[in-house]
Amino acid sequence: MNAVIACGGTGGHLFPGIAVAEVLQNRGHKVMLLISEKDIDTVALSSRTEFRVEKLPTVGLPSPFSPAFFGFTRRFIESLSLCRTIYRKFKPHAVLGMGGFTSTAPLLAGRFRGIATFIHESNAVPGKANRWTARIVNAVMLGFKECAPFFPKIRTEITGTPVRTELVSLDRAEARRELGLQEHLPTLLVMGGSQGASGINQALIKALPFLQGLPLQVIHLSGARDERLVADNYRRENVPAYIAPFHHRMEEVYSAADLVVARAGAASLAELAAFSLPGILIPFPYAADDHQTRNAEIYAHADAAILLKQSEISGELLARRIRESIENPQRLQQMATNCARMAPKDAAGRVASTMEKYTSHECPV
Repeated sequence: MNAVIACGGTGGHLFPGIAVAEVLQNRGHKVMLLISEKDIDTVALSSRTEFRVEKLPTVGLPSPFSPAFFGFTRRFIESLSLCRTIYRKFKPHAVLGMGGFTSTAPLLAGRFRGIATFIHESNAVPGKANRWTARIVNAVMLGFKECAPFFPKIRTEITGTPVRTELVSLDRAEARRELGLQEHLPTLLVMGGSQGASGINQALIKALPFLQGLPLQVIHLSGARDERLVADNYRRENVPAYIAPFHHRMEEVYSAADLVVARAGAASLAELAAFSLPGILIPFPYAADDHQTRNAEIYAHADAAILLKQSEISGELLARRIRESIENPQRLQQMATNCARMAPKDAAGRVASTMEKYTSHECPV
């Protein structure tokens, strides 16, 4: 079949979409990715020449009372018109939206053509775009079973959140050597999602003085804006660290780490689970419907992570949680085992199979 995957705007939509595209292509299907005009999408796909890629001008939904709403409406109509033009040439049999308003126009255009349409919701609480488009799709695929009650009248399938094929575990010592770190020193990974997180950066900076004397090295992915600030503080506190705004080979940093401090986006959590990497999760407090806190609660309830709210955090508290984890290897290993149990089994394959099932009458596979 010819499949369209609308997956732009954030790493949480883009990378799971790429994972599904990889599976579909390996099964002999033709795949087109529809992405946003954001730099993150362009950079992430710059080396992925195997997929046909088209950009859409869609932006996020503002308040109906905001002047920006008129710009949103205009760009949405432009995206819808562009999708219909693209579809006349590509002739898709199925359209999958990974969430966000980049996926809404492609799904609506697919509905107009009468072809199979699907959405994937990675988070425990669905976003506005998926709540709206759920009414027009054949099925909703979910990363967490806890999300199903939000779609009571729609066919849902629990698939888990897809993880990219290149994210495979490496030898820990080798991964640490590649990053210029010591092979046998406990290693903390700090990250804030695809663009960094100032809240997490500030929390770690405040925690560093309380980590003195703890055998520890850090991988800190700071985002471009805070890179110099973060590096200066590690130097001042004399804590060994690999610091970068981002890292293209995430399998390297995941493999090198014993513990992570991170946000609680669903795609990141799926990747942490794939690497059995326990975490101290600090949900982004301004996420829509506080969905990151709900994601983190699911992992904390499974004893796969520790949940800390950004509004309540202090440098001393964060340092204490890091110290307690690093100084108790047996406890850390149990959390790692629990985290591994959260990893979906072949989520991308399940999504692809669902698409095939619903389109088999049109396009035998």
